Order: sequence, then structure tokens, then C-alpha cells
Amino acid sequence: MLGLGPMGRALAAALLAAGYSPTLWNRTPGRAPGLAERGARTAVSAAEAVAASPLVLLCVRDATAARAVLDAAGPALDGRTLVNLTSVSPEEARRNADLAAGYGAQVLSAAILSPTPTIGQPRGVIVCSGEEAVFRAHRGDLGALAGTVDHVGTDPGRAAAYDTALLDLFWTTAHGYLHALALARAEGLSAAEFAPYAHGLPRMLPALMDDWARRVDEGRHPGERATVASAAAGLAHVARTARGHGLDTGVLDAALALTERALAAGRGAEGVSALTETADRRDR
Repeated sequence: MLGLGPMGRALAAALLAAGYSPTLWNRTPGRAPGLAERGARTAVSAAEAVAASPLVLLCVRDATAARAVLDAAGPALDGRTLVNLTSVSPEEARRNADLAAGYGAQVLSAAILSPTPTIGQPRGVIVCSGEEAVFRAHRGDLGALAGTVDHVGTDPGRAAAYDTALLDLFWTTAHGYLHALALARAEGLSAAEFAPYAHGLPRMLPALMDDWARRVDEGRHPGERATVASAAAGLAHVARTARGHGLDTGVLDAALALTERALAAGRGAEGVSALTETADRRDR
């Protein structure tokens, strides 16, 4: 186990709970309190840790840190299977996979799609991409880390694509809620008064998500329920109200600008799922 930040420690703890005796290494020493007492071993170098097991888990801060650790492990990776659980962009996942493969490792790029408390629990979710035979060989070991462990394709960047898109959804959703609390407060509503009414939105989302996903895959966006034009009107009055209270409207303005581009492109009568077409700046 290379990397003992909060997620790395959770992964190590899950392995111990499942009966494994992992060898741990971290760039900053002293990050394994309690783990050694439970049966984990510690290594003084990345190469020493890698040499201790045919299966190597890597979970560090970012792609740059991952590259540094892989270079530190170097030839010790030869003949090992590396599961890179570092949160990175799809392109960074591909580059890191190439680097590890250059040292002779078989590589699975993985993404943890649930928070630290879910690690080792049935509700934990991890997706992996890379050679399917490599995934099958270690599916049982990875099952100690999460209740759901799926193979999502051979492209090393594919697992990271799931992670990146879900982080997009999470952070824009989190921003939307926190901004809504600021707007509610500006209008004299306490956050506690507002929150119960916000609970209704998440209950609506699963059906909307599935419906919009079908429309995006089919490339058709009927506007029988809500249209781009109605979305623009709603966003405009929210942004106007927020500006009137002196709130930052950067994200709202960006959403309104995207919607207005869709209007200018003649999509006003289409469903709001048509905004995915406007968001895609590539030539089609």
C-alpha cells in the first residue's frame, strides 16, 4: 500500500479487517498509527514496499505525486500488478499507466466513487479500467475495499472519466446548495428553515438523471416538460436576485451564458437536456 493519506489509511484498514497483512509506505513517515499494531508492516522505501507483494495499491494526492512514487519504485514494479487508486484526470491516468507499464507492471487504473467512510463497507464503490484478465485475477482482493468493484473498460483513462464526471456533478451540486443557503439568508430565511424544502430536489433527481441520460444518448431533446427557454428565464431571475444582494454570481452567470447560447442556436423550444450539446464546444 503506497500512500497513507486519509483514503490510503482507510484502504489499509479495510485490508487488515479482511485478514490481509499489507506492507505500508508513505512519503512522509509516521502516517500509520494503529495500523502496525493491527498487523501491517512498514517499509522504508517505495521499492521495498512493492517488493513485498505481487499486488500494489497506489493512492496519493495527485498525478504528479503518483509519478514520483512510481519512479521511486522503479524496477521493483516489474512483474507486479499495480492498482492506481489516485484521483486523476483521464489523460493523467493513461500517462501514469504507461509509466508503470514501462517498469514492467500490469496496470489497473481505478477510481473510488464513494467517500472514505464507505471503504471496506458494502456501500463502497470502486471502478477499474485496464485489461479484463488482470481485473479478474484480482477482483477478490479488491472486493475487500468496497462492496461494488466493477470493470468499466480496457482504456486506462475510463475509470478516471467516471470519477471526473462525478466530481463535476458533486461540486457543482454542492456549490448550488451552498449558494442557495447564502441567497436564502440574504432574503431573511435561516438555513435551518430552508433546508427541509431543499430535501425534495434530491428525491426528484434519479428519475431526471435517467430521463436526461436516455435523451443525450439518443440525441433528441423533446421539450414537453421543461424547455431551454424556461430554464433561461429561471436562471435569469435567480441571478438578478443574487446580484441584488451583492452575492457572487459567477457560476450562475456561466450557467445562464450557456443557456443563452443554446437560445441563440435556436434550441429554446427543446428540453433542457439539449444544453449538453451547447456545452460541447467540439466540432460535430
